[in-house]
Amino acid sequence: MTDILTLVFRTFLSHTEGRKDLAVAPPAATTCGTLLVGDPGISRSVLLLAAVTAASEMGMKVIFFTQTQIQSLPVCLQKCVPSLSPESLKKIKFSYPRTVDELLQQVASLHESTNTSPTPPSLIIVDRLEGYLCGPEGGTHSGVHPGEQSCAAHLSALLCDSAAFLTQLLKQRSSSSAPCRLIASFQSEVDAGHSSGEASGTDSILDVLDRYFQVRCTLDRDRSYEAAAAGLQEVWHIYLSGTGITEACSTKDCEDRRDVAQEWQLLIFPDGLMEFKLV
Repeated sequence: MTDILTLVFRTFLSHTEGRKDLAVAPPAATTCGTLLVGDPGISRSVLLLAAVTAASEMGMKVIFFTQTQIQSLPVCLQKCVPSLSPESLKKIKFSYPRTVDELLQQVASLHESTNTSPTPPSLIIVDRLEGYLCGPEGGTHSGVHPGEQSCAAHLSALLCDSAAFLTQLLKQRSSSSAPCRLIASFQSEVDAGHSSGEASGTDSILDVLDRYFQVRCTLDRDRSYEAAAAGLQEVWHIYLSGTGITEACSTKDCEDRRDVAQEWQLLIFPDGLMEFKLV
């Protein structure tokens, strides 16, 4: 399900790169979803960009789950999309479940006709899974017990099942928005404890999530002198990996998918503007 993220990266491609003609390949049928792993603030900005891009560029209906009320669009989004139309925003529904039980209930309700008529959602987004899975303290989950891992598996399975159900509805209605995509964000224990370095597989909840989200998008901050000397506020490396990428590159159109799949950079300027650069 990297087609939405690739469209975001391409739409907000750095002006120094020029506008490369990067193909946005359709998602593989076996791919359930994409998991953004890294800083929660940056992940949320990318998720919001994905929601806005899907709604405005592809006309998709989006459901966005988050614990934190969104009162206004962040500065980075206002800079990237200064002329966002109200009609596009109306395609995005924000929902604010406070607990994992409320999230499970609201995701399950996506199967109800009231949420699929007249048009089912084509993109499900969940902001900060760790806020739902890691208890009220929300800081770290180093003491994870089997019950929490089971909860992560239950939630992931329900999200994937809901995406599959909505995909069938979209196909039955001959919608060009099929299949239903799924994108969620998660700050791993490793990433929270160490501000630099890519998250590894030592996080037990992340291990569970990786079984369901077949593409991982890892955000890794570049703290080198070159990044600071370039006059940028922040530079982030974006790595796409997982079985979904591997399966995509085993097909005959792997040549087209290389630009879609491998590594990008996120450039954040002092004024809040965000741009992406293909590595």
